[in-house]
Amino acid sequence: MFAAERRQLILEMVRANGAVSLRELARVVQTSEVTVRRDVRALEAEGLLDRRHGGAVLPGGFTRESGFPQKSHLATAEKTAIADAAAALVEEGEAIVVGAGTTTQELARRLARVPGLTVVTNSLLVAQALAHANRVEVVMTGGTLRGSNYALVGSGAEQSLQGLRVSRAFLSGSGLTAERGLSTSNMLSASVDRALVQAAAEVVVLADHTKLGTDTMFQTVPTDVITRLVTDEPPPHDDRAATELQALADQGVQVAVAGGGGGESARPRREVPLPGQRRTHPGPGLRAAAALAADQPERARVADLRRR
Repeated sequence: MFAAERRQLILEMVRANGAVSLRELARVVQTSEVTVRRDVRALEAEGLLDRRHGGAVLPGGFTRESGFPQKSHLATAEKTAIADAAAALVEEGEAIVVGAGTTTQELARRLARVPGLTVVTNSLLVAQALAHANRVEVVMTGGTLRGSNYALVGSGAEQSLQGLRVSRAFLSGSGLTAERGLSTSNMLSASVDRALVQAAAEVVVLADHTKLGTDTMFQTVPTDVITRLVTDEPPPHDDRAATELQALADQGVQVAVAGGGGGESARPRREVPLPGQRRTHPGPGLRAAAALAADQPERARVADLRRR
């Protein structure tokens, strides 16, 4: 494929989806991420799109929300790994809320195996994934159906959540930054997500690396309210995503990074160290003291032999 053909296809994908990761672009145009990054830079110089952490978005600052058909084909391996890691946090007999989104839909498919679970959701897709699960009770909010993401929104949904209290809320969104927290492009969705957060003792955000550093119009969860972030491993060259992860950890968010690829099960998660929990290395004085302490039993044995 010639460069002009590649760039035209990249542009069409971004226009259709609103935001596309470099990894996904490289897969579709069948070339390396290095080549795609060069193409994205060229298109940005022409004002046709904007670069974001690990991807490309429509120009004009805030990204618009993609529809469900487009979202469901983006970062599928990453969402699978994130869902596997998030499901491991849920315990038997727990009561949780799960928001709308393609990543939370993946999570719901795994929650079907957790006995005694109660799941409150405003997502038809989440409810569908759990519809035939044994010993899992599904409670749906009221509200008006929003067809683009199959979610119930509006005052009916928000009122049905009043007085509810559960252990955790699992939410996704359109963007996540350390400065503003989780955000989305739709006002009605943001309002319901805020009501879901109010019902939970802990808030777990599910967001793949393409959403890190992306800021959209409506804030749903401020950073200081997020208990834990479950995400995937950013590409090695994506320093800005790694910086964003560290900034979130510095503000007290527990960051679990799940490996993945090809739909395989998540690799063991690693926790980004929080302030005050960083691994320290002993200096020369500490090393000398440790060596002296280790040598004390041998010194005592030698002294005892000499006395004999």
